[in-house]
Amino acid sequence: MARTVWKGALSLGLVNVPVGLYTATQDKTVHLNQFETGTPDRIRYKKVNERTGDEVEARDISKGFNIGGGEFVILTDEELAAAEPERSRLIDITDFVDLGDIDPLYYRSTYFLAPEGEAANKAYGLLRQVMQEANKVAIGTLVMRNKEYLVAIRPGEDVLLLQTMYFSDEIQSPAKALPDLPGKVELGDREMAMAKLLVETMESEWDPTRYEDTHRKKVEALVEEKRLGHDVIEHATDEAAPVRVVDLMEALSASIKATSGRAAPAKPAKKAATAKATPITKARKPAAPAAKAKSARRRAS
Repeated sequence: MARTVWKGALSLGLVNVPVGLYTATQDKTVHLNQFETGTPDRIRYKKVNERTGDEVEARDISKGFNIGGGEFVILTDEELAAAEPERSRLIDITDFVDLGDIDPLYYRSTYFLAPEGEAANKAYGLLRQVMQEANKVAIGTLVMRNKEYLVAIRPGEDVLLLQTMYFSDEIQSPAKALPDLPGKVELGDREMAMAKLLVETMESEWDPTRYEDTHRKKVEALVEEKRLGHDVIEHATDEAAPVRVVDLMEALSASIKATSGRAAPAKPAKKAATAKATPITKARKPAAPAAKAKSARRRAS
């Protein structure tokens, strides 16, 4: 049974729906501990005074905000506590927006938002179904672990999904972050046609199970081999090959040849009346009888 990370209520006007927040994702990154080589001794990190090198106890550590130029403003725990958002057990919905209007760049983490208690089921189900039919996302705020979050709530297949979001001033402008970005590039019709054809040859249905973390699987297999006492042969890793600048049309043509022969995942079957021709070549229509006779007379002459 999943454990709630937050409990409260979803507030919509005068309607409050008791809900719980549950983690929807699981980070499976391989985490390794550090040891002194040749010993079973773990390596630990300590907080030390950078001037004296002496270890400092947690109770003797203050927090400071870097204002630049090597200067810091020191803040006490009491001062920071006064600035914390007001504790609330409500997710206050303020707006409903179209799902397609939100740039995925704004999303942080995803949670399941489930009803808490049988009495909440009807109101919860009603809200989810209305949002699903209207294709709307609820926008609101949530206070969790002394931090205020902007959140988007959208209907999933069986549950409401809550996604924490970045505030607008946390999103960087690409023009400022990447000042050397190229401006508008002039593209020829042939280049555009080839690029579109490449996209078509690689088109497939979205299936998340097709993708996996190959590095994690290799590390897990390595750990298992060593746990069983097997010898593991170490392979020297090759340096990455330098990137070669190639002709764009040549690269597009080679990419199309490489991808057109690959086995694409099966797509849902369509009705025979709406059968679609392959994107690369279309079958030629058979020549009409009159056209065949005319062509034969031309060859004879």
